[in-house]
Amino acid sequence: MKIILISIGTRGDMEPFLPIGNLLRERGHTVICSFPEQFRHLAENPGLEFFSLGTEFIEMLESDDGKAALGGSGSGFKRFIANVRLAFKQTDINKALVKRQFELIEREKPDRIIYNGKVVYPILWEIKHLGQTIMLSPIPYMHYVKGHTHVAFNSNFGKYLNKLTFSFANFGMITILKITKKWLKMQEHISRNMLKKVLFTNKAIYTISPSLFSKPDYWRENLKVVGFHKCSSNLAWNPNHDLVDFLEIHKDKRILYITFGSMTNPIPDEKTEILIRILERNQIPVIIGTASGGLVEPAGFRSDNIHFEAEIPYEWIFPKVYGVIHHGGSGTTHLGLKYGCATMIIPHIIDQFVWNNIIHDLGVGPKGIKIGKIKSENLEPKILDLVTNDFYKIQAGKLASQMEKESLSENLYNSICE
Repeated sequence: MKIILISIGTRGDMEPFLPIGNLLRERGHTVICSFPEQFRHLAENPGLEFFSLGTEFIEMLESDDGKAALGGSGSGFKRFIANVRLAFKQTDINKALVKRQFELIEREKPDRIIYNGKVVYPILWEIKHLGQTIMLSPIPYMHYVKGHTHVAFNSNFGKYLNKLTFSFANFGMITILKITKKWLKMQEHISRNMLKKVLFTNKAIYTISPSLFSKPDYWRENLKVVGFHKCSSNLAWNPNHDLVDFLEIHKDKRILYITFGSMTNPIPDEKTEILIRILERNQIPVIIGTASGGLVEPAGFRSDNIHFEAEIPYEWIFPKVYGVIHHGGSGTTHLGLKYGCATMIIPHIIDQFVWNNIIHDLGVGPKGIKIGKIKSENLEPKILDLVTNDFYKIQAGKLASQMEKESLSENLYNSICE
């Protein structure tokens, strides 16, 4: 079969598609990855075919307005203005993204399309190609779960309103699909009821460990939880001598690793300074990742307890540390728990608040504070709790053992190809 994988978002939105692409290629299928241009290397390095969705979407996220919206810093008014400006920019960007999806699919005529929740054209394509598209979600609550709102709402409004949020989300998606149809000048009649039926019956796979989120017994058969899958990383990565020395010096202490992954914010210096003050005051050894600029190394900074590093493979560093503090991406959350790390999340955007709640509910770490609200006085007790409360590490170890027993590759493959 020819299978197209389409994803839009930050790096964490691309990564769940890579092990799927590799698995399908190994089984003899033709695979095309379609991501924003900035993630071309993620597909091409393992040898997957790539089709670019352009540079504009990521450039928008990395703009000052994008950082304000993602980072959640500044006054509510400033964030509101940033979001308004983004909305105007995003209309043209979304038109371009939809057009590129359309052109790719019309040219390649795939047997299957797997797409994430930010991609819309495959839903329209599904109307004439029933059963040939699959929505992939690395986060829970895209479909109704008792006691929860849709992931976009991230709250608790009570039993009836919680359920209603899923209807609101579907209404919003149907409206977007109608607009997309106009953008593409599609002539065929597509009613709201037709779109509603597709959203209700379309196959969806959740690439989440069932140890973190299990399939509700009342879900329809077209919805599956297929486990967390990660591409094999290059564990031959060579650390620099300073990092090796730091780990050796502090090997008998509870070392933390802190990263905001691909998340940015308008004031990374200020956020980093908050962390530095807490860590230095309490003599906590820590490695701080600065990959995408959400945290930064101060000029001329020197400390025996704090080491800055631009990029470290998670599979290399997580087994070597006691705990992690991160932004709450699905992949980072899974990997931290896979290696038994006590965990705290500092959420930036929508789904990260969900993982923050899940981490706390599982007992593997304290409930974190959103990025725009962190201060020394509210963050310090949380970090001390993470480092000193043995219960978190014990629970994380138990969860890691449970996740280790999950072997779900065949489940994933059959969900796509059946």
